[in-house]
Amino acid sequence: MVRRLRVSLVGVPLMAIALAGCASMTGSGHSGMMGGGSRYHSAALTCSAPTSLPGRTVRVELGDMGMTQMMGGTAPMGAQMRLQATPATEPAGPISLVVSNVGWRTHELVIFPLTAGAVAGQRVAGPGGKVSETGSMGEASSSCGSGAGNGLVSGTVGWVTVTLAAGRYELVCNLPNHYADGMHQELTIS
Repeated sequence: MVRRLRVSLVGVPLMAIALAGCASMTGSGHSGMMGGGSRYHSAALTCSAPTSLPGRTVRVELGDMGMTQMMGGTAPMGAQMRLQATPATEPAGPISLVVSNVGWRTHELVIFPLTAGAVAGQRVAGPGGKVSETGSMGEASSSCGSGAGNGLVSGTVGWVTVTLAAGRYELVCNLPNHYADGMHQELTIS
């Protein structure tokens, strides 16, 4: 009987440690095992933007929920993705958008003007799951670099500086199905 009691007392702390480890996988931005968590992935950043960029800085975080970084190919419709710009209002002039990809998938940022009465998220994607880039004003899709490239891979930062007049703009990820999956936000320039 004493032996069983010792095994039980030793087993309880080990069980608590194991459960604490599982709980930490579903908190603080990590997705749960097999994608069952309700949080977005949060990749550690491997690079950063220069500390001195022209104009005001808008930070944009791109993310997605997923099972592993082995996820590749085209994102399915209905995947949970996000694009969050802070601040969402800035004065007219040079704006440097610093874009961090903390998701599993490759992402990008494209800037479009919004016409009067238009709302972010209303563009129509074509058969390839992308919106037309006609009229775009700039792009951040170079991993650890400035301007256009092949996409921001997980854990990287890209940036672009554009001069924006007063008006409303739409920030989007334009990789296949990402826009339809919610990767868009309005940016107001006063």
